Amino acid sequence: MQQLELQKTLDQALADQQVAGAVAMIGNADTVLASAEAGFSDPATGKPMALDGIFQIASMTKAITSVAAMQLVERGLLSLDEPIDPVLPELANPDVLTGFDGDGKAIVEPAKTAITLRHLLTHTSGMGYAFTRADMAKAQGKVAPASIASITTPLMFEPGTDWLYGVSTDWVGRAVEAASGQTLGAYMEEHIFAPLAMQDTGFAVAPDKIERRVPLLSRQAGGLVPFPLEIGGGDAAEYQSGGGGLYSTAADYMRFMRMILNRGSLDGARIISAETVAAMSKNQIGGMKAGQMESVVPLLANSFDAFPDMHCGWGLGFLINPEEGPNGRAAGSLTWAGLTNCYYWIDPASNIAGLVLMQFLPFADPDALHVLAEVESAAYQRT
Repeated sequence: MQQLELQKTLDQALADQQVAGAVAMIGNADTVLASAEAGFSDPATGKPMALDGIFQIASMTKAITSVAAMQLVERGLLSLDEPIDPVLPELANPDVLTGFDGDGKAIVEPAKTAITLRHLLTHTSGMGYAFTRADMAKAQGKVAPASIASITTPLMFEPGTDWLYGVSTDWVGRAVEAASGQTLGAYMEEHIFAPLAMQDTGFAVAPDKIERRVPLLSRQAGGLVPFPLEIGGGDAAEYQSGGGGLYSTAADYMRFMRMILNRGSLDGARIISAETVAAMSKNQIGGMKAGQMESVVPLLANSFDAFPDMHCGWGLGFLINPEEGPNGRAAGSLTWAGLTNCYYWIDPASNIAGLVLMQFLPFADPDALHVLAEVESAAYQRT
């Protein structure tokens, strides 16, 4: 697609919707095809959105963490199907929540199945999110955000028997740390970010780049207002969140997606094998349905289903649509999103990858989804 077309599409989408600002980018295996920015980075000051704006990409972190884990599987330092508890003793002997007693205390019984890395990568471990499962929040009680306690939970079901989006990828990140002997950020820098020249991606924003950071907003009754939440916990975090802690830019994340389109390599740097990319891109959960997320905290997120009319699968880190999407992406595309209204898709069949980065809550905001749909539709218009 042409640069001018994407810019016109994004400008019009933001003119039609109550979204402060956005960055969009479309690429293929060979190059970036088009990029655009529109609106404001900070509407309070009138600061315009910039193409190199640094965003909290939230759960777009998960795909990168999944690649890091699969690198260690390739090296024999992690196993997909052996019990994970030798690597993560905290996940040994998990309990399954069966209900609550009259005092509101959780009733649990020992799980019959050990948790594996495959369960964690596919969100079939039984662990959810407190903001999507009221029973998980009740069982946890009051916990500090970004604490180990916040990702410690009884299972909602036996591992491997259902799909539930949640904290599993945070435990994948901790498995990467345990197996590699490095912090997750240091491991990713050495094995993913540096080889891919992702110079603006990490678990913190460098002081000399802080002016490029896009402030987080929240849609309130009076409009979009500042909401200074650190998704990964900031300085108070007890761990680096493999499920949602990264900051990044459109250009950096496009390099990651182009690596996937190139079956594991980019510009001569081999990140993972083509066989691993194929496994990550294949449905790994059988007949379970993936992609639906209920929300019990409307301030943070709306309920969401990327393809409500499809029975989507999940690979080793990605949602997979089994049929062509309504806005052009082919069957077998890979996708997910971030809580802050950041979205991406990777379409190997069409050799297209695209993303739209915004920075406000709640997730799955209807106006944000409209912007995404317009950008995706424009990406598939042949000229």
